[in-house]
Amino acid sequence: MIWLWPFLVLVLQSCSPALSDSPYLVGMGSYDITGPAADVNMMGYANAEQIASGIHFRLKARAFIVAEPNGKRVVFVNLDACMASQLVTIKVLERLKARYGDLYDENNVAISGIHTHAGPGGYLQYVVYIVTSLGFVRQSFDVIVNGIEQCIVEAHNNLRTGKIYVNKGDLLDAGVNRSPSAYLNNPAEERSKYQYNVDKEMTLIKFVDDELGPVGSFNWFATHGTSMSRTNSLISGDNKGAAARFMEDWAEQNGIPKQGAHATNDGLEFLHRISGLPRRVSSIIPEPNEITDDLVQLASSYEASGGRRLSGSNITKRIRSTQQNKPKFVSAFCQSNCGDVSPNVLGTFCIDTGLPCDFNHSTCNGKNELCYGRGPGYPDEFESTRIIGNRQFLKAVDLFNSASEEIQGRVDYRHTYLDFSQLEVNVPSSTGEQQVVKTCPAAMGFAFAAGTTDGPGAFDFKQGDVKGNPFWRLVRNLLKTPGKEQVDCQAPKPILLDTGEMKEPYDWAPAILPIQIIRIGQLVILCVPGEFTTMAGRRLRDAVKKVLTSDNSGEFNDIHVVLAGLTNTYSQYITTFEEYQIQRYEGASTLYGPHTLSGYIQEFQKLATAMVANKEVPTNFQPPDMLDKQIGLLPGVMFDSTPPGVKFGDVSSDVPASSTFRKGSVVNATFYSACPRNDLLTDGTFALVEKLDGTDNWVPAYDDDDWSLCFIWSRPAKLSPRSFATLEWTIPEDAPSGVYRLRHFGASKPLFGSIKHFTGTSRAFAVR
Repeated sequence: MIWLWPFLVLVLQSCSPALSDSPYLVGMGSYDITGPAADVNMMGYANAEQIASGIHFRLKARAFIVAEPNGKRVVFVNLDACMASQLVTIKVLERLKARYGDLYDENNVAISGIHTHAGPGGYLQYVVYIVTSLGFVRQSFDVIVNGIEQCIVEAHNNLRTGKIYVNKGDLLDAGVNRSPSAYLNNPAEERSKYQYNVDKEMTLIKFVDDELGPVGSFNWFATHGTSMSRTNSLISGDNKGAAARFMEDWAEQNGIPKQGAHATNDGLEFLHRISGLPRRVSSIIPEPNEITDDLVQLASSYEASGGRRLSGSNITKRIRSTQQNKPKFVSAFCQSNCGDVSPNVLGTFCIDTGLPCDFNHSTCNGKNELCYGRGPGYPDEFESTRIIGNRQFLKAVDLFNSASEEIQGRVDYRHTYLDFSQLEVNVPSSTGEQQVVKTCPAAMGFAFAAGTTDGPGAFDFKQGDVKGNPFWRLVRNLLKTPGKEQVDCQAPKPILLDTGEMKEPYDWAPAILPIQIIRIGQLVILCVPGEFTTMAGRRLRDAVKKVLTSDNSGEFNDIHVVLAGLTNTYSQYITTFEEYQIQRYEGASTLYGPHTLSGYIQEFQKLATAMVANKEVPTNFQPPDMLDKQIGLLPGVMFDSTPPGVKFGDVSSDVPASSTFRKGSVVNATFYSACPRNDLLTDGTFALVEKLDGTDNWVPAYDDDDWSLCFIWSRPAKLSPRSFATLEWTIPEDAPSGVYRLRHFGASKPLFGSIKHFTGTSRAFAVR
């Protein structure tokens, strides 16, 4: 029996989290949330003509869970979506309660959006955010709710002992201030504390499994998801979604995660390779080989297959989905106080003259619609997206590889709901004494309709308008005339839409908002339901940090405070009081009046005080669940058709016969297709590049989640039941030479009967 005791001790040490050296349980998860790639208006620019018609690359929900082995736990979800939605959050929490009871609830779950403006809309519940999408789009909503649930389930199932590290560093060339005239209205003394008029710091946390090594990273950095313009129609995660894919590819290329994995600078060789045309890397692809005349001849022997039916959609699983049993690296590039930060770093210029735009109003000869910001890849918005994404990715890898500060300490959280339509706020008066003011019911100013230099509005609106326009006041009054109390409360904002007091057919804007603090050791995450400007975010972070570090125990002395924007719900912008006076777009979109930021600071300080004192925070409000009230006017798919004698999946325009292409060139083929709304092919693909392995075996190489492969959908006429799918592959520089072909998957809806899945391939071609 003596030998048994050492054996039991070893078993207990290896199996019990309580005896582990690692202070936390860590779990990572991700899931596809790509919505309808046709007919649905995109969320972000409020441009009714920006309708989804294909996929640049897929959207994901990514989650981490951190738990003390016998204590509290927190969940943070990052969405490749424009913003969080209150209704989405409510329904996700309902699903989690059904699965896990009280383990996950509104207090310890945060859901944040990256602010891409290239994702399908219609998933928010308030009228003003779904007008251009023709109301509520159930398909957009369902895929996001399901994807969030699935990524949390995956993270929960992956919980294992591990460590967390934090690192920070400056990224100088990924964002500029798009409202500098408003920023300059902040006190000079305050501005002198900072070197830049936008935040340049990225904060990254690195998750390391005790056995597998690094399993993921999340970072927070402020820059808008507007590298893709208001005319883009391909679903895309924009620069942050791209950065996440680049980093997950980098991890896979370097064998992360693995037993005893440790990231090193060896992976930087891969960074240089993807700096041209980044791609998803398939482990299926064999080593490069030289192209020969025999391979060209072999390619010419494979003609287009013609369309054929499939028994279901399971055959369309993406390349990554074939590796589900392997642990995967999850990387998220989260949003922060991006309110006035643009990724279009070359500046703003008039499209008619090429001259810089007016500084104060961002106009060109008085017209705001001519003033546009330019990204670093101008005039190619895809290249701008890649560059800004790549810059964030490279900084994240640098921070990841050099992270050495281990996170240690308690897991904790505080959450409450507030009525921002009538919140009492204590602010200093002109004499220095405290006075009580109130926030206002939501309203949007005239400058809101002017848009920004990332996406200008129309008509004669302009930023910096504190007067308004008689004609548009008349139009406004047809919807709702604001009363004197509301006008005075919102001043100097001239009210264009009194959304907080518009209730038909249901609420146009939110009143009840959540605020939340998540703590993991010395990392403190402030979860805010909107877009804070640079200085507004700085003030909030400083105010909370001051409360936390005032604790005499020293528990919070070395904290890192980050702000997670667009979290749990959406309520547009939050500027400083001084920026609000200028009434550029951000000020006009600060819904609850000039004291909105002061309200946030006051209430977050209360949460921080409660956290220090280890006290709970009561809440007297609950946001409405208006799912049953939603109205959706987007017509469904009636049926799909092809010309007589043509099958779904047949090629309409093929790759030229006996073709040979070089790296960097573009190959495309067009297929007779059907509406992508018939089946979103979640966790699947509409497009595939296949490589010939041997003489008769085609293996998947790239799918529609690859940067290099685009799925472009079109109709010959607006109401036509016929449609086409064009697969466009930009051959990566590191693609192996060989024989390839393009394959399309889809699902068609007959006038009567059930949806049928189909596929078809192009003619084969050689790549040298």
